[in-house]
Amino acid sequence: MLALAAIASGCAPGGSGPAGNRPAAGQEPPRTQPGRALHSYAARLRAETTARAAAARRWGLRKVPLTPPAPPAHKPRITTREGFEVDDHEELALPPVFTTVPTKDKVVFLTIDDGAEKDPAFLRMMSELRIPYTAFLSDYLVKEDYGYFKKMQDRGVALNNHTLHHPYLPNLSYGRQKREICGMQDVIEKRYGKRPELFRPPFGNYDRATLHAAKSCGVKYVPLWNEEVFVDRWEYREWDRDLHPGDIVLSHFRGPGDWKGTMPDMIRRFLNLVTEKGYAVARLEDYL
Repeated sequence: MLALAAIASGCAPGGSGPAGNRPAAGQEPPRTQPGRALHSYAARLRAETTARAAAARRWGLRKVPLTPPAPPAHKPRITTREGFEVDDHEELALPPVFTTVPTKDKVVFLTIDDGAEKDPAFLRMMSELRIPYTAFLSDYLVKEDYGYFKKMQDRGVALNNHTLHHPYLPNLSYGRQKREICGMQDVIEKRYGKRPELFRPPFGNYDRATLHAAKSCGVKYVPLWNEEVFVDRWEYREWDRDLHPGDIVLSHFRGPGDWKGTMPDMIRRFLNLVTEKGYAVARLEDYL
């Protein structure tokens, strides 16, 4: 207690005043100023909130998107959704296939497939709004512009596996399925430096061979989706046609050539509904 009192009064233990046993010049410990640090944090938070509100207006959103909670300290246990199993006794050893992450957080996860459309406005929109999402890429489309997806990765987006050529996998042998999945693992590692742990089968179709091949290629999770959003509509898997905490939402890299609108138009529809229903958009990988 005496030492603490001495420090609080500006004296070092063993000294009678400010000059007592003072560290040599240049060795003084940094002085903490909690009041100033708190003020700086509050100012930064206000600036970020103002910038996000301005971005929401600029991109034509009805409301400012909600901020997701901090990632869970304890990750939820992911299991295969009932009815999506491929075997009565082996499925527990295979990557789980799921459409919703078990969480009480009022969040949804946006995932975008294939890589056909490479819209710079989409990258700007997602960066300015700070909306997380996960990409599942197919090489036959991505190879047209690997650099576009590198920009995406540099913005914190995880790039995951959607096969080399987007085939209907259950029609293929185990060996051909493995070449499609492991081959895309190799492409992503070569181009972007990391082998993905997430894999989404094209069209959401798979069989036992698919999951065994994916596991052999280093895949740990096979997320599907509970909703799909387009430029002009939503589609739902569940009977209630509603969002639920932890739902995975699917969309695609598409533009006016396939849709009656652009990727920012799709994101506008997505965010308007999600925000209206009180959901934030979280990063899928933070929950796995």
